Amino acid sequence: MARRTLRLRKPRGSGEHAAAVIVGCAALWLLAQLVTAAWQAAIQAWPWLVLLFTAAVAFGAWHTMREARARRVRAQSLARLRLTLTEIDTMDDQAFEFALRDLLIRDGWTAQRVGQQGDQAADVIGQHRQRGRIVLQAKHTKVAGKVGSAVMYQVKGTAGPVHGANSAVVITNGSFTRDAKSWGERHHVHWVDRDRLRRWAEHGTPLQDLLRLPNRPARRTAFRRAA
Repeated sequence: MARRTLRLRKPRGSGEHAAAVIVGCAALWLLAQLVTAAWQAAIQAWPWLVLLFTAAVAFGAWHTMREARARRVRAQSLARLRLTLTEIDTMDDQAFEFALRDLLIRDGWTAQRVGQQGDQAADVIGQHRQRGRIVLQAKHTKVAGKVGSAVMYQVKGTAGPVHGANSAVVITNGSFTRDAKSWGERHHVHWVDRDRLRRWAEHGTPLQDLLRLPNRPARRTAFRRAA
């Protein structure tokens, strides 16, 4: 059986019109009473409302100042950041990647650690107003460990096409094979071995100066968020 839909119909006759007018007036009167009551309640409670508003503004200002101070303290701390090779050697892979990110920030880059499974040869991505976009591939190894040419091939194949980088750098606390160095220099993949890492992390030489990175227009490609 089909459900019947209730529909309002226009009043018919003088009696129904009068009833509709009475109902409408009653609704308007009730609305006016509600508005009056709300207004009177607001008048009576205005000191509390002002107090709550002032407290909210004060809390917002305090929270903003606290965050700004935390950012300032972190920036000052990073500006003085120095990491010895001994400290770097004791790190695991993840800590090494975060350390490289912090060193980039110290040198004036906006940087994020993005390394994870399927990162396509990018552990840290940085952005600089004059130097453009940079991709760092971190290879934390034993002191005697050597990074071969295969890593250079991989970074070269993804830094520009995938990450839109102007510069690509492979960084290790160990060393590189002779072939890896020569291939990287021919194909514009920079390398930072143990000696260069000491100059960057421990002595404080900015990476852009260490590698003589050229001035290039900054790209506007947004970072993907790190976990």
